[in-house]
Amino acid sequence: MANFPYSNQSGPSMRVRYNGLFDFDTLYAALIDWGKNYGYKVHEKQYKHKIPSPKGAEQEIKIDFLKNVTDFVKYTILIHIHVWDMTEVKVDVDGRKKQLTNARIEVKIDYIVDVDWQRKFKGDGWLIKKMSTWYAQIMGPNIESTYFDGLHYRVINLQSMVKKYFDMQSKAHPYEGYLGEN
Repeated sequence: MANFPYSNQSGPSMRVRYNGLFDFDTLYAALIDWGKNYGYKVHEKQYKHKIPSPKGAEQEIKIDFLKNVTDFVKYTILIHIHVWDMTEVKVDVDGRKKQLTNARIEVKIDYIVDVDWQRKFKGDGWLIKKMSTWYAQIMGPNIESTYFDGLHYRVINLQSMVKKYFDMQSKAHPYEGYLGEN
């Protein structure tokens, strides 16, 4: 356990639930593209497909986005996609047959700001404790306002992208441009 007082701050879970027709492959690709566009390393931690019942299949996918922001701060975004009653449906779109998914889906997004992720302040020595206290006094105010808030608004951006995909909100969100990005 690190001695630094700001280690592993997590924010509230954000969820998007939807029931109906959608293109699952496009949603998955959009999530992966979002992570790569913001410089995250993408790791698919889990893929579970349960044998279909008469109502349809069930799938669970867990994806981690990891980004070392500095030598001291690391961002982790955890995405958990759970799909129930999943059936494939062929639909005519602009004169062409397209395969869509009819299902209930929940996309849950959690995030963590890991401070001292390299565990530079790990240990019980008096010097380590003194240095961690000193560094906390210097970095402490900036950690929440810069790193935690920045990741929080970036995750709101990700949730907005998922909502836009399902056509669940307007085309813009209230915090667009907050981080100086388009």
